[in-house]
Amino acid sequence: MKTTWRSASLAAGTVAVLALTTACGSESGTSASSQNVGATAPAGGIAGVGGGYGGVGAGASASASAPAGVGAGTGTDTGAQSTDAGELAISANAELGKILTDSAGKTLYRFDADTAEPPKSNCEGDCATTWPPVSADDISAGDGIDKSLLGETTRPDGSKQLTVGGWPAYYYAKDANPGDTTGQGVGNKWFALAPDGKKAKTESQSALAGLSVRKDPKLGDIVVDKNGMTVYRFLKDKAWPKPVSNCNGACLEKWPVVAPVEANDTEGVQKKGLMSFTRGDGVKQQTVNCSPIYTFTGDKAAGDTNGQGVGGTWYAVAPDGKLVGAPAQ
Repeated sequence: MKTTWRSASLAAGTVAVLALTTACGSESGTSASSQNVGATAPAGGIAGVGGGYGGVGAGASASASAPAGVGAGTGTDTGAQSTDAGELAISANAELGKILTDSAGKTLYRFDADTAEPPKSNCEGDCATTWPPVSADDISAGDGIDKSLLGETTRPDGSKQLTVGGWPAYYYAKDANPGDTTGQGVGNKWFALAPDGKKAKTESQSALAGLSVRKDPKLGDIVVDKNGMTVYRFLKDKAWPKPVSNCNGACLEKWPVVAPVEANDTEGVQKKGLMSFTRGDGVKQQTVNCSPIYTFTGDKAAGDTNGQGVGGTWYAVAPDGKLVGAPAQ
């Protein structure tokens, strides 16, 4: 896929990442094919997708009905659905500003657990039923949309999914009408797509960096994510000589991973050891001082710290990556 608008920043970012990752081992990458689709994509429908990771942050049951106009998939039996988006358009939303929609006015979304470099979807199985992938077929760019940002990535079943700025695009099954944005912020992982492929954000969300520091009245300075949600560490994880997460399966349903954050999108957080790594399930996760970090589904609003001390193994994270309030190790 062409990356004309990101080439300069990517080169600089690569140098920064290499410098940071030397402290705790190199990060293992993933591969995915992608190409620019320009005004239109090759013909051929997108099929359903196979089982796999993608349920974290879905926030809706797999039986939820798909958006109007979304046809049934024809590949595997996962129930995933997709449709040709036609001519993409820029729509004005009162809360989110400019967002990307399809020819029928349906909102397009992106998933924090995916990657844009290289473009890769990590939403399969039940996740892809709740969040149907947008087919790359017959796509065209409407007024104000940069055609060079539109591309495609090959899903595990061989079908082609639309990418915008490298990010795979999805619908949300609970969006019943054109202009609906009920998928915005679901699980702190799903966001409407801005025309440039970035996340559409409310004013309050835009005020926060990917990771920043908040002064809690009880815990002191703690790290929070882009939504102001408290970030936690798991005592059973490892940081050295390289990050290892021991939170898997049912654990991840309660403790979703924090997706990778660029070093220049942080405020007050120690830069040394600030890196992402690829988990055993293939998902990329952020670390602070090389320790994997998570949020807690029991925290319902920004500022909550309900995960603090849970099971004697989960603790908030200080700006230097240390555990806050944990017993001496």
